[in-house]
Amino acid sequence: MYKRLNNQNISPWFWVPTLYFVEGIPYFLVNEISVLMFTKMGVPNGQMALFTSLLYLPWVIKPFWSPFIDIIKTKRWWIVAMQLSIASILVLLALTLPHPDAATIATMQTPISLFSLTLVLFIITAFASATHDVAADGFYMLALSQKNQSAFVGIRSMFYRLSNIFGNGLLVMLAGLLEQRDGLDVPAAWQWTLGITAIGFTLLALYHSFIVPQPAADRPHLADHATASPRLIIKEFARTFVTFFSKKGVWLAILFMLLYRLPEAFLLKMCKPFLLAAHESGGLAMQTADVGLAYGTVGVVALTLGGILGGIYASHVGLRKALWPMAACMTLPCFTFVYLSIYCPTSLVLISAAIAIEQFGYGFGFTAYMLYMMYFSEGEFKTTHYALCTAFMALSMMIPGMVAGYLQEWLGYVNFFWFVMVCCVATIAVTLVARRRVAADYGCR
Repeated sequence: MYKRLNNQNISPWFWVPTLYFVEGIPYFLVNEISVLMFTKMGVPNGQMALFTSLLYLPWVIKPFWSPFIDIIKTKRWWIVAMQLSIASILVLLALTLPHPDAATIATMQTPISLFSLTLVLFIITAFASATHDVAADGFYMLALSQKNQSAFVGIRSMFYRLSNIFGNGLLVMLAGLLEQRDGLDVPAAWQWTLGITAIGFTLLALYHSFIVPQPAADRPHLADHATASPRLIIKEFARTFVTFFSKKGVWLAILFMLLYRLPEAFLLKMCKPFLLAAHESGGLAMQTADVGLAYGTVGVVALTLGGILGGIYASHVGLRKALWPMAACMTLPCFTFVYLSIYCPTSLVLISAAIAIEQFGYGFGFTAYMLYMMYFSEGEFKTTHYALCTAFMALSMMIPGMVAGYLQEWLGYVNFFWFVMVCCVATIAVTLVARRRVAADYGCR
């Protein structure tokens, strides 16, 4: 199934799964688990959504330094350095997490300023994680033959999803169980959870420092030049941007990348606070462990299944034909949260089923988004151009998320989820225009 890598007896099975599992942990911790943690700490939705959305910023601006990952040092060096850095920061997060008292948490008015150091550490983690993403994706393409790249693409995606289950599912359930069974207060439960995460991540980082191969192709982009002068570096850096923004239909592509996920961008930031909020606030009053099971486990399994079936479907009919049904699946299942907010069911099975429907649709529809970014990234600087596309993807999540909490506080949960349904119009509109420019056979060749 695999080929030896540059005379090293290291199988891709020993590093591809763990590399992409590790890649997902800091991303989900910073962008999703932080939402749940701050909500449990009593931070109001408006402040919580604003500041956790700002944590997307490193993924938005990573194209400004991603070319240097090609130019300076090897991608393996960046991978190991960033993993060890993240491991150190996770230890600091666990040791410095603030402990608001139970009375303050109960008022849901804990000031976000109490978590200033936590936010600083989260943003440093985000910068390291975004850098690691670029290096890992580039290394994957260098270290594996095209045949092995195709063979392991499903494996890397599966383990990235497993890191989602580990984070949003197991870690959240662990925090909930520590709250309920061991008598710990909420801050202490999350401190232990972060500490356990730090230990596991450190062990994986040390493992990768020994096991990740050193292919001959992994060398700085300017290694063949006798002197990589600052002028030459800047010239090469600028050319990656010029070629991207010179592509035909670039502004339409950017509009698609910004608006296709608009409903989900609002929904994603408020769904967990909704699940946790008290009944008198319009929420479902779920326990932390139940949220980990329903959203972080059942939901992620449905999300993964939707993504797998979406990939199979797109490979049969091509991206152009797949866009319409995928856009519908991206938008219509959002209605499940309208249902949940109106009827406020208490059955964990029913809530889990509704979340599974929404997440399956999101996973199926998101496949078209990923394929479109790959389609638009084709060319000389594929790695950097794909990083630019993912930056616009992060921006599409960051901007709506920044105002989602304040909108929810103004509208209430029922009206907020109706507003999400109205945003589906934007998804349909950009799909209508963008699909006309997609090659008819792309994705099924």
